[in-house]
Amino acid sequence: MIAKAEAKFLRLSPSKVRQVIDVIRHKSVIEAGAILKNLNKRPKEYLIKILNQAAANAKVKGFNPEQLYISKLVCNEGPRWKRFKAAAFGRASPIKKRTSHISMELDIRQGRKGD
Repeated sequence: MIAKAEAKFLRLSPSKVRQVIDVIRHKSVIEAGAILKNLNKRPKEYLIKILNQAAANAKVKGFNPEQLYISKLVCNEGPRWKRFKAAAFGRASPIKKRTSHISMELDIRQGRKGD
């Protein structure tokens, strides 16, 4: 792990964030940024910020963002906000507003046999 960045208590459903995360996992920083820029999903805004934070952390340590890739990208569930909505016959139905914790780690791409 060269650099790390995380965001907590984001008002996004973890299942929806994981759909976007699966697209960019194990990609280079440049390629992941390009993919996120052209994606039409709400979590992309938060993931771009986290990617830029991690790249800036690596740059402070003296690494070039072009040689880095996303080695670990995880979205865990945060606490749920519990609310209630009025239902028929004077009842109430629960609403669970989910939150997410996203953690990203960057590492240097080692030379592979195919490269």
